[in-house]
Amino acid sequence: MDEDQFRSIYREINPRRCVFEKAITHLRCDCRSRQRFLLASREGVGCDSEPALARCTRFLGQLRHNARFAFHEARIDGPLPHNRELKVQAGGCLALQKHLYPQQADAGQVPDIRTLLDRALETDPELDHLPWGELVRGITGYESRRRRRGGK
Repeated sequence: MDEDQFRSIYREINPRRCVFEKAITHLRCDCRSRQRFLLASREGVGCDSEPALARCTRFLGQLRHNARFAFHEARIDGPLPHNRELKVQAGGCLALQKHLYPQQADAGQVPDIRTLLDRALETDPELDHLPWGELVRGITGYESRRRRRGGK
C-alpha cells in the first residue's frame, strides 16, 4: 500500500482523527474518548466525541501558538515536524497535568486528556488564563526518549 492510498483509507475509516494521536501512540497520554485501530500494521487513533475533539483541537492550537517562540517560528499554522509535534502534545499535556494536579508532578503519563481539559475548562472556560509560560517550559523540556547513560 503506497502512502497516498494509506492516507485515503485512513481518512475514510477515521473521520475524527485524535489531535493528540502522537502522544497517545507514544504512550505518554491516554484518553477515554480514544478509539484505537490498526491499518496496514500502523496504529491510528480516532475520537468518539465531536465536542471533546473540538476542545482538544482548540487547546492544541493554543499550545502550538504559544510554543512558536520557543521553536523559533514566526507562525505555526498546523502540525509541526514529528518530534516537535510530540513535544507540544505530550509536553503540553504533562505540564498542564502538573499545574492542575501538583501531586502528580512526577507522573510520566496523562491518564485521560479529556478529564484534564474538562478540569482546565472548569477554572478557565476560554483557556486564556492558563499558565502558558509554564506549559511552554513543559513543552521545551519534554524528552521523547530518555537519554541513555554509560555510552550504551
